[in-house]
Amino acid sequence: MPRAAGGKSATIKDVARKAGVSIATVSRALTNPGRVKAETVARIRATAEALKYVPDRAARSLVSKQFGTIGAIVPTIDNAMFAKALHALQSRLNTHGYTLLLASTDYQAERESAELQSLVERGIDGIVLVGAEHGSEVARLIEARAIPFVHTWIYDGAGQAPCIGFDNRLAMMRLANYLYDLGHRRFAMIAGITRGNDRAAQRKAGLVDALAARGIKLPAARIVERPYSIADGRSALRMLLAQREPPTAVVCGNDILAHGALYECIAQGVSVPQSLSIAGFDDVELSSHIVPSLTTMRVPAAEIGLCAADFLVARLAGTPTPDHVRLEAELVVRSSTAPPPAA
Repeated sequence: MPRAAGGKSATIKDVARKAGVSIATVSRALTNPGRVKAETVARIRATAEALKYVPDRAARSLVSKQFGTIGAIVPTIDNAMFAKALHALQSRLNTHGYTLLLASTDYQAERESAELQSLVERGIDGIVLVGAEHGSEVARLIEARAIPFVHTWIYDGAGQAPCIGFDNRLAMMRLANYLYDLGHRRFAMIAGITRGNDRAAQRKAGLVDALAARGIKLPAARIVERPYSIADGRSALRMLLAQREPPTAVVCGNDILAHGALYECIAQGVSVPQSLSIAGFDDVELSSHIVPSLTTMRVPAAEIGLCAADFLVARLAGTPTPDHVRLEAELVVRSSTAPPPAA
């Protein structure tokens, strides 16, 4: 237990007196440092540390009706892109004096409402959600508690809900058009599971729509949905290569599936990109180092996290902020794609 002079627990009054500032200034410096001069914040934090003062968040929340905590629910933490976004989200929230509480669903939509209920019971001021499709119980709970929220990893400028992300469909269309312009006409896709995952569904739609605009119908047999794992990427590519007329270009729903496809090509002796072009989506760090390096769509993961933090902090402060923030995914061309082999 923190102690002040005389053996008593240190209080905010002790910190204010020793730092030579008001109690209100101490409170702002520790909870919303952006509103206090940097040198004052540093002095107050040093004083609080010297006194071993720990803010009583429970007591403070009873008075302010705020918890100083933001929640985030993601499909998985076993994904470098989500981890990157969460790191940026937490770092930016910390600068605003907020703590991050995290939950994951393992891509099980039915778990999301239970995780949200748990976060609400622990006390959150706002919530970051992935995607725009959520169960009715999630929407009911957010509305009933009037919790500020934002959808991420997806962009819908016409939607009513606030969102921060990129257009998954248009991003995939750009990748498909690049491969078409290289000369490919026999396409296939290893997609993520689209049920309950609007990002995966939009990426799949992007490939289908881009090819349709070029007069190519993608057969159902050329679209394989798999969980995001290397093993599933390998098994999906085996299935595609076993077809009577195998594809010359395989587009994957994320880089992990693409890595699996590349490993299967190595196992089967299929040369990439001479015999088969493979492209991914995300641009995880390994994609630039794997051989051959992976052509992919680079998504703005860290930017999503930063913007989500700024959005919720502004909402909680009553500061006007745009409901829809559009970011861009960038095409990164590397060694895994090339024109198709001659007939």
